[in-house]
Amino acid sequence: MKAKTTVIWFVLAAALFAFIWIFEHHFQSPPAVSANLLSGLRAAEVTGIQIIPAGAKEISAHREGKVWQLEKPVVYPAQPAAIQALLAALEKLAAVTRLTAAELSAHKNADAEFGFENPQFSLIVEAGEQRWQLLIGNKTAPGDQVFVRLVGVDGAFVTPVDWLQSLPHSVGEWRDTSLVAAADACDWIVITNGAKVIELRRDPTNQLWQMLRPLPARANSPRLTAALQQLRAAQSAQFVTDDPKADLTTYGLQPAELDVWLGRGTNFFAAVHAGKAAPENPALVFARRENYGSVITVAKDALAAWRGAVNDFRDPHLLELTAPIAEIEMRGETNFTLQHTAKGWSVAGEKFPVDAENVQALFKLLASLRVAEFVKDVATEPDLESFGLAAPTRQVTLRTVAGDTNSVLARLLFGGGTNRIFAKRADEDFVYAVAAADVSRLPEHAWEFRERRLWNFSETNIVQVTLHQGGKTRQLVRSGANVWAFAAGSQGIINPHAIEESIHRLGELAAAGWVGRNISAPEKYGLDTNNLSITAELKSGEKFTVDFGLELPAAQTALAAVTLDGERWVFVFPPVLYQLVAAYLTIPANAP
Repeated sequence: MKAKTTVIWFVLAAALFAFIWIFEHHFQSPPAVSANLLSGLRAAEVTGIQIIPAGAKEISAHREGKVWQLEKPVVYPAQPAAIQALLAALEKLAAVTRLTAAELSAHKNADAEFGFENPQFSLIVEAGEQRWQLLIGNKTAPGDQVFVRLVGVDGAFVTPVDWLQSLPHSVGEWRDTSLVAAADACDWIVITNGAKVIELRRDPTNQLWQMLRPLPARANSPRLTAALQQLRAAQSAQFVTDDPKADLTTYGLQPAELDVWLGRGTNFFAAVHAGKAAPENPALVFARRENYGSVITVAKDALAAWRGAVNDFRDPHLLELTAPIAEIEMRGETNFTLQHTAKGWSVAGEKFPVDAENVQALFKLLASLRVAEFVKDVATEPDLESFGLAAPTRQVTLRTVAGDTNSVLARLLFGGGTNRIFAKRADEDFVYAVAAADVSRLPEHAWEFRERRLWNFSETNIVQVTLHQGGKTRQLVRSGANVWAFAAGSQGIINPHAIEESIHRLGELAAAGWVGRNISAPEKYGLDTNNLSITAELKSGEKFTVDFGLELPAAQTALAAVTLDGERWVFVFPPVLYQLVAAYLTIPANAP
């Protein structure tokens, strides 16, 4: 009986053991998996990262502020976007499942089987005092997942495989290929261009560049802005060598053919040195960044703007409008002053209204005056005499406050010359030459600024229009919209709609440009009593008359004259309206 009882108990114990084993291995829930494998990791707080790819050199980088810097295998600026992509993936990395330590121990050689003996990657991430280390092992059989071990945590994890795409296999994938990413943040530049040293500094008030060396002068701000933008956009085409003992003379970098130093405040923050063209591709030049031994190649065009002569970096314009102008004083054949007040622009001593568009056109003209030649950097009194600048033929003075002689922004002086006119700024010692054609466009008379709109009336207020031409007269009477007829004694062919449009535009007549004021020789402008004259009479009895003069075939128009404020004004008739007048408001030569 005792033997039988022992057998029963033995069977029961074996069954219980089998049940426990089956339950643990087949029915028990898997260990809980954290929603984030690297608990507490925040990409924005990471300060260092180290990656050792299988069979390759260690890649490590650290962050200071917002700037990532490679430390191994080479010291060089890092590509922040690539690093941030990996950190973002790690911050969101979640395990699909977890293998416990017991499950791993059930495998005879777990480290080799799961790939942890020789991991694909060894990864260390640091954020202050926090540290995470991952070993990336083999992929699972389907290949869409990978075994991962978090050092310091028992067991292993299985994660999706897609985040591995963010891991670099070589340092080249994390190197910053930009030449100078923050080039436009500088406020001073030093260029060593062959034997020349050019120093430039940005004015903190108006943001314009000034040349300090080799001479104090206004700098070519648009060129420098474009050059800095090109420098910022430039990318390394190839990393040639990282050998700190490389012979830089073979690349034309010792000494360099071109050096560009960029700084802000009292410190420089970047410098680029450029050398010879690459033999295999002349469109590329060898280059090096200051404080980094690596030799790279970069597009030759990206540095072309820095290779000019000293004068190429000087402002090619006589004038830069850096503040609102309230007064323009013109001296030359006649003297006059344009002033801006709360009521708008006016000419001192004149009553006629001023065309604001003409004033703006003058500003554009002055700002567009380009230096054709830098003639002399230090002009003596005898020099000024020889250039016709001791007694300038023209002067333009710009003031920021009307009537305030102490508020001069700039004064331009123009002297002698034929194809080129010598010019000077009163605040500089330099003598320039500018194209004579450009100087000739400067206005000489105050009347050139008169408002170009001559009058304003509606065709609905017209009673009749009288035409005089070649000793003949015709009168057109309006009795309604598009209803026109000849007055008694006049005859011909009428196109009512065309006449209506022509008179409508005549009521808004504006000069295409002024030619003369208070003319004493009308024949000079082709004005003759036999030429066409048009008079529009309103219901109020007011009359508006325009007389036509010399034809201008090239412009498809003619000169014309009107009387304004008791003065005779000659102007260029608007071409489009002239075509309507010629077609519908003239008296044919063979008309009775």
